[in-house]
Amino acid sequence: MSELADHFGSLIARHYDHDHANGGQDPVSVAKQLHSLADGGSALELAIGTGRIAIPLLALGTPVHGIELSEAMVEELRAKRGGAEIPVVLGDMATTRATGQFNLVYLVFNSITNLTTQEAQVACFQNAADHLQPGGCFVVETGIPPLQKLPFGETKLAFDQSDQHWGIDEINIANQQGISHHLWMDGDEIRRMEMPYRYVWPSELDLMAKLAGMTLEHRWADWDQSPFTATSTAHVSVWRKQ
Repeated sequence: MSELADHFGSLIARHYDHDHANGGQDPVSVAKQLHSLADGGSALELAIGTGRIAIPLLALGTPVHGIELSEAMVEELRAKRGGAEIPVVLGDMATTRATGQFNLVYLVFNSITNLTTQEAQVACFQNAADHLQPGGCFVVETGIPPLQKLPFGETKLAFDQSDQHWGIDEINIANQQGISHHLWMDGDEIRRMEMPYRYVWPSELDLMAKLAGMTLEHRWADWDQSPFTATSTAHVSVWRKQ
């Protein structure tokens, strides 16, 4: 299995929270849902990043650990109030071990797709299960592949265009691979990022969970627990370790 590449250097890490502020729900609302799922136990965040979710979760009383590939992202976490209290292991979320077992392991904001092979995604599910206590749960938040929006034969899809940000996905349907192209405009500064990813369907994730000894308990369209339907653009899925 190839090692996950670090696409989150110091420039991206420094602006990460600002650039992605509108990319999902309020972090406190997400943390409240995760706090409930932790059920009084501890939590492990895979790809903990700058601690955008972990710090409010810790503030709610759930002890949090993290695994993160990018040292620059961890430096941003450490600079925040409460960030220094969170133990973080540097490494690939598919293979790296943290100390202990947890009631909750979670992976949010499309990060499962940063693992660009099926093999690595399967390993990530197994790694999550290995960190869970019996009866604990693994939570993944990720988007639904937007293939219904692509005209036949088209490979590029613009998903955002504003004065601050342009976003275009380049999609290869033959191998479930894509590249997410981003341009952020901040005054005279222009930041560019290209993130390769492997999109994955909910049914495929369910099979990965089954291979790791977990079963689906919930699938919502969003953190507000709204029903998942054929027109949902994302999902929050909860698998329970048997």
